[in-house]
Amino acid sequence: MIRFAVSLSALIVLILALLPIQWIGIALNNGLQRSVPHLFHRVFCRLIGVRIREIGKRCAEDPVLILSNHASWLDICVITALTPVVFVAKSEVARWPVFGWLAKLQRTIFIERERRQKTGVATQEIAGRLLGGDAVVLFAEGTSSDGVRILPFRSALIGAVHQALGDQTHHTRISVQPMSLAYVKFGGLPVGRALRDRVAWYGDADLIPHFIETLATGAVDVTVTWGEPVSYDISANRKTIARVAEASVRRMTAAALRG
Repeated sequence: MIRFAVSLSALIVLILALLPIQWIGIALNNGLQRSVPHLFHRVFCRLIGVRIREIGKRCAEDPVLILSNHASWLDICVITALTPVVFVAKSEVARWPVFGWLAKLQRTIFIERERRQKTGVATQEIAGRLLGGDAVVLFAEGTSSDGVRILPFRSALIGAVHQALGDQTHHTRISVQPMSLAYVKFGGLPVGRALRDRVAWYGDADLIPHFIETLATGAVDVTVTWGEPVSYDISANRKTIARVAEASVRRMTAAALRG
């Protein structure tokens, strides 16, 4: 537990150091609100021993909607360590102690998945962020998995692409980029069936014990693979967008897990 205590202490110092700067960035609505979380997660990943192998690059064109698989709370840290982004999360996350507060500081978009009438509101907010210059990450499976299986991508929120195009006529196309996260090693050992639950956080697993174990153990190797971005116009079908991205993420995840 010594490693956990040291890591947690360093994490608290990091949060306290960067918190005022992030508040200023949000208040002034300037680039700090994107760069501070990027810096925070880069340092955090190094601090706890998360090693990231990146294949490909994020699309440089704006607006860009990133569709990813989801295996762990660590996904947020890994992705933001690579590039400034905002996330779409279920509304319950906003009420989590500490973690919900941090998610708000990163300007997360919270949605109520169980209330279909709220989807339109969430879609408009996603569209607004896209047009405001944010790269938006949507965990398209709708929940986290064991990191090996890719669940079917949900298409409802992908309608944000159409909403964005409809709101601003000067944007005729929006890029959609698939992205894969694959946790390949834990403690230096390949992640097989026995170690899967040590890196993936899904199902009914409790967050706090998983968080403590990750900080106490460290040495997590993850491969992040960026797929080919596809530019879509207003005529694109959201179900087609989801299907194409899902197939790409399946291929990239399988390739990364094979090593």
